[in-house]
Amino acid sequence: MRFLPALLATLLTATQVPAADLIHFWDAPQHGGNSFNRLPPDQAYFDALKAYGASWVRLSYDKWKPAKRDFLIGDADKYEGIPAQDLATLKAALDRADKAGLKIVITPLSLPGMRWAQNNGNTFDGRLWQDKAWWPQAATFWKDLAAALKDHPGVAAYNIINEPAPEKSNGVAEHASADALSAWYAGQAGTARDLPAFYETVIKAIREVDPATPIMADAGWYAAADAFSYWPKPLTDDKVLYSFHMYEPYAATSAPNMKREKPYAYPGKVPFGDGEETWNRERIAAYLKQPVEWADSHNVPRNRMVAGEFGCMRRWEGCKAYLEDVLTALDDSKLHWAFYSFREDSWDGMDYELGTKKVHWSYWDAIDAGKPDPIKRKPGPEFDPIRKRL
Repeated sequence: MRFLPALLATLLTATQVPAADLIHFWDAPQHGGNSFNRLPPDQAYFDALKAYGASWVRLSYDKWKPAKRDFLIGDADKYEGIPAQDLATLKAALDRADKAGLKIVITPLSLPGMRWAQNNGNTFDGRLWQDKAWWPQAATFWKDLAAALKDHPGVAAYNIINEPAPEKSNGVAEHASADALSAWYAGQAGTARDLPAFYETVIKAIREVDPATPIMADAGWYAAADAFSYWPKPLTDDKVLYSFHMYEPYAATSAPNMKREKPYAYPGKVPFGDGEETWNRERIAAYLKQPVEWADSHNVPRNRMVAGEFGCMRRWEGCKAYLEDVLTALDDSKLHWAFYSFREDSWDGMDYELGTKKVHWSYWDAIDAGKPDPIKRKPGPEFDPIRKRL
């Protein structure tokens, strides 16, 4: 039996190598899409995204029908374990994405103490950022989920929470200056509004059961590209990806702009922060340099920086040019990215394969009936900036 230790060592090495290599998926720029659908995507959905050339999908499940109040967490008011039915539904979707050859980033929109506004009567739920008593529940949820998914071959990262906003209604303006954000954080460090400390708490819990799967951490203020500026240092885990979203200037790219008598144009002057600015290719490039400069100043490799979402209203006249300029800036910095969104079955606003026309009424009928989306998609000029780079 003297050979047994050597045999065990060989077996352990064989099982550990794939886990140790998970972070290396992110060594080269990866391009993909967001899936925020109301129904779990079928095989054709994932196959279609892969056929365009995508390598990953940022998958959210909060719109899916839950076994209890909230999908996967049971109840955001009191976490008591992952419902088996919800976990089985998620794993089946992961299996389909993996079969298509896509890597998956698991992305909750809700956590215990923070129910996603659209599942909360369109009311912001900031309990997680007001009382640290919620943190252990959030950490336990992620520990349970990591234990359940750590061996799934398709999972490429855990995105702890989508678009956190501990700063909201807490004394600092959105898009405040770096100095103002840093001064605000100096007074919040150690409190429930300390986003980096929250991440450290959750990551520690995940690592108790899963030492290998990369972690994706969104910036604050709804993952704003300028909101890493107040972080005094990177997180301590060596397998962290830092994510930001890009919809700026929001006054122009978002749905409310389409209802204006004269929508804000791109390029053009648009309200931003506490003033008005001219937004064009140069302004977009300068804005998107901010998270890169933060990374460079803290020796975070650029291949650990992710534009987790970006987009604009597909029927907006400036959308194609905007996408082109955003993608040019991201690719110039060699960042990972995922566009918002791919074939969303509950909102057509940023579904670029639909072109610039209104969606057929059958789309809305399917939503009302809880049936699959019947609309056929096809590539067109509005999708070209993304498609040619996938």
